[in-house]
Amino acid sequence: MKLIVGMGNPGSKYQGNRHNIGFLAVDEIHRRHSGFQPWRMRFQGQVSEGRLGSQKVLLLKPNTYMNESGRAVGEAMRFYKIEPEDIVVLYDELDLPPAKFRMKAGGGHGGHNGLRSITAHIGADYRRLRLGIGHPGDKKLVSNHVLGDFAKSDRDWLEPLLAEIADHAGLLADGKDSQFANKLTLALEPEKARRKPKAGAEEDTPKPARSKGQSHIHQARRPKPVSPPKSGPMADMLKRLLGGDKN
Repeated sequence: MKLIVGMGNPGSKYQGNRHNIGFLAVDEIHRRHSGFQPWRMRFQGQVSEGRLGSQKVLLLKPNTYMNESGRAVGEAMRFYKIEPEDIVVLYDELDLPPAKFRMKAGGGHGGHNGLRSITAHIGADYRRLRLGIGHPGDKKLVSNHVLGDFAKSDRDWLEPLLAEIADHAGLLADGKDSQFANKLTLALEPEKARRKPKAGAEEDTPKPARSKGQSHIHQARRPKPVSPPKSGPMADMLKRLLGGDKN
């Protein structure tokens, strides 16, 4: 069993918050892969079992609120006897600009209270998919920023990013983090992914991390020839969260 955890706060009050991008990503995985069961309450959260490729996967959205997320993750981990390296946590990252992402295995919590809680319950060796939401520039503004809703203009990068995460989630389940990062970069920024290095220069396409603590950082921008979906379940969901159509 593999465990994919989306971080966020439960309830409609927080649904469209930047802090809830992990919930949005896991919801999109659930929506795009028909084999998952309906959400149900278990392990102090909402869970759904299904398959991604050959892997049996449990999706988890803790209902403990962000700062106590480790309680839910720890319960699920112990019940299924899951190893930390088979757990992927998707969450918001202040220190990455919007539309950037980073795959990393192990490391510190970086001041993120949700990660702090998970680490306290299961250790630090789990894998992380950090999803950039940007920093407001002033520490005093951080709380309002993370608990503020995504802007309508954020749909330009948020829709494609969530879609690509969901489409390639099977690589996360297989533990192929480098391939996952490469696939997202190829889909969202193909010019960068396909660029050939100049003579004598190092290749700047993503390279796999070889040891714990190494990471992959990539810009998740929508390719210019591809427009985000104007209709469909994901577009409708984001329209509700972000307050209607863009103008």
